[in-house]
Amino acid sequence: MEPEILHQAARQYLMRRYDELNGVYAQLPNQGRAMDGYHYTREARRIFPRYNIIEAMLGQVERLDPERLPDFADLSAALLRAANDAQSLINPQGKDEAEVIRDERQMFAAAIRGWTSESDIDVEPLGYRRVLTAEESSGWRQRLQERWGLQGLSWHPMLAAPLPDEVLVLQEAYMWDEQGVGRVRQVLQEAGGRRIAELREYGADYLVDVDLFAPRYTGAEGVWSDNGLTWIAYASHEGTVAFGGLLALPFPPDGPISADGTGPAGSRRLKADRYPTGRPGSGPGSTNGCTRTRHRPR
Repeated sequence: MEPEILHQAARQYLMRRYDELNGVYAQLPNQGRAMDGYHYTREARRIFPRYNIIEAMLGQVERLDPERLPDFADLSAALLRAANDAQSLINPQGKDEAEVIRDERQMFAAAIRGWTSESDIDVEPLGYRRVLTAEESSGWRQRLQERWGLQGLSWHPMLAAPLPDEVLVLQEAYMWDEQGVGRVRQVLQEAGGRRIAELREYGADYLVDVDLFAPRYTGAEGVWSDNGLTWIAYASHEGTVAFGGLLALPFPPDGPISADGTGPAGSRRLKADRYPTGRPGSGPGSTNGCTRTRHRPR
């Protein structure tokens, strides 16, 4: 078996497991809260530590560059280290949480051993996705600050400065629509784009394929750009996604859009708004959908 297949199998397992656990948690009454509305039920505390450790293990697995993987034996050892050593940002509290975390570690380790005993396995091709090093993340932030005026990890329309004419702000819901996110990916593909930096308010930063680009708020604000800094995207906690440069062009603020936001072809398209100055009103800030959410109940 090629190392690339083993690495993809590990990523695929963890992504599917994460989505499965998130789905189970979403079905809990009262979002897993106890009757007092503050604490979490025992059932909730036996679910969210699982997807937190799954996220941590996936982050460690994705620190390995898919295009520069070690040989099969070394990769197998690295994956087992991720199963045994990865640490969530949230420490377990009590026996129940420690028990389910241990269970998820053992399940992932058993899956790795199972794959390595096979001569070949079937996995779906996955796009490139790698966790940036601390130096890489720092470098991206510095460059974006110099080119686009990024402040910390905030950009328009969350800055105090008036919104420039060349910046376009959309309602975030448009990027949860596959047609909307598909449009921005198409623009980048036609421009020859290949890899995109994804920087988050907290947690890991990534380098991803264009096909995985999804400018969405997931509980952590995000900034995206390409290596040439020819464009920028920013998803805020206020339910907005702002575009500058190349990506501001495909979404003109004027045009034939009906009152309910449906375009002439009948496809769902939310109206683009240009905020004159300062902050917009608060928005939906959705945390469900295709990308991994960062739901950390406590």
